[in-house]
Amino acid sequence: MLGAMIGDIVGSVYEWDNIQTTDFEFFKPTCFFTDDTVLTAATAQALLTDGDYARAYQDFSRRYPGRGYGGRFARWIQQENPQPYNSWGNGSAMRVSPVGFAFNTVGEVLAEAERSARVTHNHPEGIKGAQAVALAILLARQGVDKVEIKDEIAGRFGYDLARTLDEIRPAYSFNESCQGTVPEAIIDFLESADFENAIRLAISLGGDSDTLANITGGIAEAYYGIPEEIAEKGKSYLPDEFLEIIYRFINAVK
Repeated sequence: MLGAMIGDIVGSVYEWDNIQTTDFEFFKPTCFFTDDTVLTAATAQALLTDGDYARAYQDFSRRYPGRGYGGRFARWIQQENPQPYNSWGNGSAMRVSPVGFAFNTVGEVLAEAERSARVTHNHPEGIKGAQAVALAILLARQGVDKVEIKDEIAGRFGYDLARTLDEIRPAYSFNESCQGTVPEAIIDFLESADFENAIRLAISLGGDSDTLANITGGIAEAYYGIPEEIAEKGKSYLPDEFLEIIYRFINAVK
């Protein structure tokens, strides 16, 4: 899940200041972690403990306020008895990466991705987005080649993955939906040459840059791994609590 967090951090400064190039400073001093990273850590914490996603998402979001939470989710955070609100937003997909690393079968990953999504994003598209990302991570870390990953995700979820980034980029704009983010993030990965290139390609699309790069980063980590220099620099932006969760999660899923 560190790859997802790194994508979020690198993309944080471009969410409202899009660039459409891969030529940029990778870690700017002004980079920071957003709600994508907070909720990714919360997903991992839920998996490491009692599996209570709603409680983990509320707890982490309350303790890390002002990180760019969406309007409905921000209200949900404060509810005493939080209920799902039929969202198809990309929040379910940007927080799901730990699920793809924690389980080893397609059935387990799809079921757990749905569990993590439906506490807020119980719309079919919200669930589908989380499942697609988690399954792509599972297949990537199991060594499945990109053609098979593409065919499996496209066939199972109906996403159009036949487009190229060069075709998408000119007309692409900010989109907070799963259906307008997850396919594009997967295409970023499919066209990439390595972990860093995957993040750069994601940000070059513009749009919701931190979330695109977060989703792409989780899949790219599973497929390529993360270069040590990039991993260590990424960790320097994270609070100690998140680093501890990462270490505990890695040890738990070995």
